[in-house]
Amino acid sequence: MILFIAGTSDARELAIRISEEGYPLLATVVTENAAIELQRAHLSVQVGRLDADEIVKLIEEKGMSAIVDGSHPFAEEASKNAMRAAGEAQIPYFRYERESQTFQYDKLTLVNDYEEAAEEAAKRKGVVMLTTGSKTLATFTKKLLPIEDIRLIARMLPRKDNMEKCEDLGLPQKNIVAIQGPFTKEFDQALYKQYGVTLMVTKESGKVGSVDEKLSAARELGIETIMIRRPRIEYKEVYSDFPSILEALKKTVQLQKH
Repeated sequence: MILFIAGTSDARELAIRISEEGYPLLATVVTENAAIELQRAHLSVQVGRLDADEIVKLIEEKGMSAIVDGSHPFAEEASKNAMRAAGEAQIPYFRYERESQTFQYDKLTLVNDYEEAAEEAAKRKGVVMLTTGSKTLATFTKKLLPIEDIRLIARMLPRKDNMEKCEDLGLPQKNIVAIQGPFTKEFDQALYKQYGVTLMVTKESGKVGSVDEKLSAARELGIETIMIRRPRIEYKEVYSDFPSILEALKKTVQLQKH
């Protein structure tokens, strides 16, 4: 059986593909919505974050033969835990990650982490739109909400816990855009215009993460952009397309196939 960490929409597609190839698979996800998507494809799913020790225990209980890590490019701890667990359990580890992109835009500022992004945003005035999700929202609210010349708009998934977090952090309802993508460039442009956005903050999630559309929309409107680089993690085996990782699995875990 393969343990598959399914942290993105394209990773979930890959999990289904691997299952269709005949490999027994258990997918782990963080949200109930992601679980429902995989259960509809008749995959076994476990909901909840796992630390390295919990992953090792799961490997032993289920007799796992490999880990495929399809966590989000910014889910640094998830990848580190999976690599450590694979090492301790002495089973192969494969990383699937959306291909990285290069962007050319004279109003684009690249930073290394969320803290640096918040510090850069604090140097500007106007309307700042966050498209980085809710997980690190506190980093930005702490830095930007006290500044009178900045209006902070947060775009995030329409989940109850996200709305509660916004309330706890003091972000007004009128400054919350609760919506689920993917979005077109035209939609992003309309949203930027609606709020009068002067600065957009995003992260380098990859093409499937709709970074292209967000940045193209900002570029055409002349909106300054701050982009957070991916965490730098040393993976032994990393693949960015389905055929390559399927081929690697066939070479490594073919004996465990149905």
